[in-house]
Amino acid sequence: MNSYPHPIIAREGWPFLAISVALAVAATLWCAVWSIPLWVIALFVLQFFRDPPREVPQDAGAVLSPADGRVIKVERTQDPYGQREAILISVFMNVFNVHSNRSPVDGKVERVQYFPGKFVNADLDKASSENERNAVVLTTNDGRTVTFVQVAGLIARRILCYIKPGDVLARGQRYGFIRFGSRVDVYLPLGANVKVSIGDRVSATTTILAILR
Repeated sequence: MNSYPHPIIAREGWPFLAISVALAVAATLWCAVWSIPLWVIALFVLQFFRDPPREVPQDAGAVLSPADGRVIKVERTQDPYGQREAILISVFMNVFNVHSNRSPVDGKVERVQYFPGKFVNADLDKASSENERNAVVLTTNDGRTVTFVQVAGLIARRILCYIKPGDVLARGQRYGFIRFGSRVDVYLPLGANVKVSIGDRVSATTTILAILR
C-alpha cells in the first residue's frame, strides 16, 4: 500500500473543509433550518477532498490509472510533450471522483511543464491542447517514456503538482491534485497492451490501464 502522510482527507482540502464547517456551525447557532444548505456544502467538500489509501498492483510492466474517473479516449496520436507517436488514454474526473493524482509507473521525472490556458469542458477533445495543463515526462526504469498530463476543466481552476525534474516516483505515489472536475491524459509507448476501453470506470492506482511490453 502506498504510504501517504495525510490519509483519508487530502491536505489541499483542510482549509475548504474548515471554512465550510465553521460557516455551517455558525448558521446552526443562528437558525438550524437555514444551516441545512451549508451542511450539505460541507458534506460535498468532505467527499470531494477524500483521499483514501490504495493498494498498488505489482504486475510487471503495469501502467496504473493516475486518477479516478471514466475513460473517454483511447487512440494512437502524437505526444506533444515527449515528441513521439504514442497511445493516448484519457481519464475524465467529475466533481464526485477522488481528485488526488498518482504516478502511473515507476521512473525518473525528466521534465515538468506548465501551460496556462482556457477552462473549457475537460470532456472535449480540444481541452488537451487548449486548457490549462501540467505535463510530466518520465523515463521508466527500463528506459521507456511515459507522459501524464493534468488538464484543468470547466470548473477546475487550480492544478497542483509537487514534483520536479530529477525526482524518482514509484507507481501509485501521490504527485498532485486538481480541484473540482478535470482530466488526466496518459501517453504510452506504441507497444503498450491497453487493458481499458472508452466508457470504463477506473480508480487511481488500483486500475491497470495498460501493460508495457
